[in-house]
Amino acid sequence: MKKVFLIIAIILVAFLVFGLFQASKIQNLQIIKSVTIKGSQKEVFDMVRYLNNFPKWSPFLAADPTQKYEVKGIDGTVGASYHWIGNGGEDVGHQTIMQIDTLNFIGMKCDIQKPFAAQPTFNYSFKETPNGIEVTQDFQLQSGLVDAFFMWAFGAVKEMETTNQQGLYLMKKAIEK
Repeated sequence: MKKVFLIIAIILVAFLVFGLFQASKIQNLQIIKSVTIKGSQKEVFDMVRYLNNFPKWSPFLAADPTQKYEVKGIDGTVGASYHWIGNGGEDVGHQTIMQIDTLNFIGMKCDIQKPFAAQPTFNYSFKETPNGIEVTQDFQLQSGLVDAFFMWAFGAVKEMETTNQQGLYLMKKAIEK
């Protein structure tokens, strides 16, 4: 019986060591996604700049159409923020415009309170190409080792990548319709 417990303990320790090693790689997470949209640079830029447009391309609202949201401050300016409550109060947070370089860049910071606490940033850059406007989203999240371990254990990074790309595709669809 002691051998069984010893084997289980060794397997558990190996899993934790491996998991913590993998988690250390995603403590400073960066996800870069892009999409090219047929539209004017102003139209594409304004889709991101004006937070009242976010419901048109929000992957979170697509997943939870009952989500409540509100824009506070002067929409389209530094300091404006988009507040949300979704999934019956289980998803709560807001994102605030921190920087605008007209037609080129928008920097936002999120403050997520539920279902977990996090403060990721979303930086959007806009570049005119022969095929349309290329929008690049640079998502960054710093987290502690324990939070990173749970992100690794539950596959949260892949889910974040998928969600971020979905948002860009929804933006493309909203502008090109």
